[in-house]
Amino acid sequence: MTNDKASTLQFTKHNKFVGAIVDSLLMIKRSSTHIVRNTDQLFGTFFQPIMFLALFTAVFGGAVALALPDSISYINFLMAGIIVQTVAFGSTTTAIAVTNDLQRGIVDRFRSLPMSDLAVLNGHVVSDVFRNSLSTVVMLTAGLLFGFRSNASFADWLAIAGIIILFTLAISWLAAIVGLFAKSVEGVQLLTFVLIFPLTFASSAFVPAESLSGWLRVFAENQPITHVIDSLRALLIGTPIGNSGWLAVAWCVGTLVVALPLAMYLFRKKTN
Repeated sequence: MTNDKASTLQFTKHNKFVGAIVDSLLMIKRSSTHIVRNTDQLFGTFFQPIMFLALFTAVFGGAVALALPDSISYINFLMAGIIVQTVAFGSTTTAIAVTNDLQRGIVDRFRSLPMSDLAVLNGHVVSDVFRNSLSTVVMLTAGLLFGFRSNASFADWLAIAGIIILFTLAISWLAAIVGLFAKSVEGVQLLTFVLIFPLTFASSAFVPAESLSGWLRVFAENQPITHVIDSLRALLIGTPIGNSGWLAVAWCVGTLVVALPLAMYLFRKKTN
């Protein structure tokens, strides 16, 4: 009798796990379809990164190049920063999508169905990986036209892809938390801007961190986005990666360990 109960419990857990995966895949398809059909998101995905790339190259290229070694052009230095900046600001879409679902009552409809509680969040976060992958490919292609050249090997490109995906997941789960707290889309935009703008601009994205002064340099050299940027830059152009690689991974994994269960808890609390 005890064995029968244990078998039934194990079967139930297995079915719930499989059901959660199926539900998440459906929500991923839903969110990805919204991205493809939403012209505003497509504009941001394809044209905004190119605009930033062209703007920063033209405005800062001449001045910042003086602080760089002769062997590194500014476009090669800039590429990693633009990629990380685009991924970070792209997470705003996840926060907005979560807030919209809560406000429009679609989550209540999903809750009335026999589906996993966490499928909605999983859908938004994973589709963010899809969108940022497209953005990265577009930026790298545009970068080649602007003169970007990479010395990365095949193994380096795999590491680059892994870091970008890991960073996207970490920042998107943080954005999901913002979306759960915000009362409106306007609130989401304000909160994400206040959080992301200082981290991306007070970093090594556009100028070497050592060229900054005082407390700003200390902050820039030790904050997580700088480590992500420095690790990507080293892999892209073939400079020593130092401690940036493992620090970037540690920050991303640590953020996921905290943000993922917290987002799940807040989502359940808000929708129950």
